[in-house]
Parts: sequence; structure tokens; C-alpha cells
Amino acid sequence: MAFGSLSDSRQSQPMAEINMIPLIDVMLVLLVIFIVTAPLLTHAVKVDLPRASSQVNIPKRENVQISIDASGSIYWNGELIQADALPARMGETARLDTQTELHIRADGDTAYKQVVKVMSDASRAGLTRIGFVTDPRQP
Repeated sequence: MAFGSLSDSRQSQPMAEINMIPLIDVMLVLLVIFIVTAPLLTHAVKVDLPRASSQVNIPKRENVQISIDASGSIYWNGELIQADALPARMGETARLDTQTELHIRADGDTAYKQVVKVMSDASRAGLTRIGFVTDPRQP
């Protein structure tokens, strides 16, 4: 690295290297300034909210529990129903309320074909809110 000298010699040549030390010093000072001022930029307003002793009012919609056991038998809210009567029953439920939730409980050994058939019957009847009920316990 070439340094300038105070001598009057005419043999001195222009400096061809950039001195990086001042640039690094400026960058470090800016970094420290940003680190110090960043926590001050949060504009959180502290408000003491009132306390209420009311319960959350969640509207309960009617839901239908459909269970399918390993043999393929279908149960409508615990009542055994024939597979060919299922679309008509779903159609009646959809006419009463299209927002009725359909909860499907299928045995682990049930063929996927059975579950898909129940889902397609529900979709054709107009029941679009379909959910699956599972066991949350780990095997």
C-alpha cells in the first residue's frame, strides 16, 4: 500500500489505491446508529382495554355425522341407512339449509371408494361444507 509523504521530492507518483479504512469507519458508525435507533421506531400505543365477562357467541349450525365402518355400512347420525337412500336424505338436508356441515367418520380400513362416493353424493345434493373427523391420538 502506498502512503503519501511530506517530502518535496519530485519523484512522487499519484496514489493508485483506494484507502478503505475511512469507508469502513463510516459504515460501522452508520450500523451502530441504525442498531440504536431501530427499537425507537416502533409506534406501539399502550392502551388499557376494558375487561368484559361475556362469553363468545358462536352460532351453532346443524351438522350431520356420517360414519362408514370397515364393511362399508353407512350410518346417518348413528342410524344405519342404505347406500341408495343416502342421496335423497342429503337432498332433504340441503333443502332445509345448504350451510349444514357434514362430518365424515370413516374407519381406517374403509375403501377410499366408499368415502369418495359419500362426498360426491353430498356435493351433488348441495352440501359443500364437508369435514373429516380423525382421532388426534398418535399411533
